[in-house]
Amino acid sequence: MTVKLIPYLIMDGNAKEAIKFYEETLDAQIQFSQTYGDFADTPNTVDAKDLIMHACLQIGESNLMLSDTYPGYPHQTGNQVTICISTNDIEKSRHIFEGLSKGGQVEFPLQDTGFSPAYGKVVDKFGVLFQVFTEGNQ
Repeated sequence: MTVKLIPYLIMDGNAKEAIKFYEETLDAQIQFSQTYGDFADTPNTVDAKDLIMHACLQIGESNLMLSDTYPGYPHQTGNQVTICISTNDIEKSRHIFEGLSKGGQVEFPLQDTGFSPAYGKVVDKFGVLFQVFTEGNQ
C-alpha cells in the first residue's frame, strides 16, 4: 500500500492552457487527461464537454493533478490549490476520507468516478480542502 500527497490545481476553464504551459516550462509529461465530455455519466453541456475533468502530469519525480471547475461551481482565487491524498487501496481511502470528514464538510462523496475507483472531496474541520484519490482506473 502506498500513500502520497499530491498538489491538485483547480483551474477556471483554462486547464488545457495550464497543461501546455507546464509541459513547455517544467518539462511536464501528461500521464492522464480526461474531459467532462469523455465521461459518459457527466451532463455534457456545451460549456463543459471540452473542459478537463481530471489530468495528471509528471514533473521530474513528482506528480501534479489538475482539473477545470465545472461550469456553475464557484471558483475563486485562493481555493484553486488543494491537497490530494493518493493511495492504491480503497479501504485506506475510505479510512482517510471518513477521518477527514469528522467535524468537516463533505463536498463530493467518496465514489467511483471513472478516473478513480474511490474519489471524494472533503473540507476538514480546519478548513483545508482534501481530495482523496484511489489509483486504479487510469
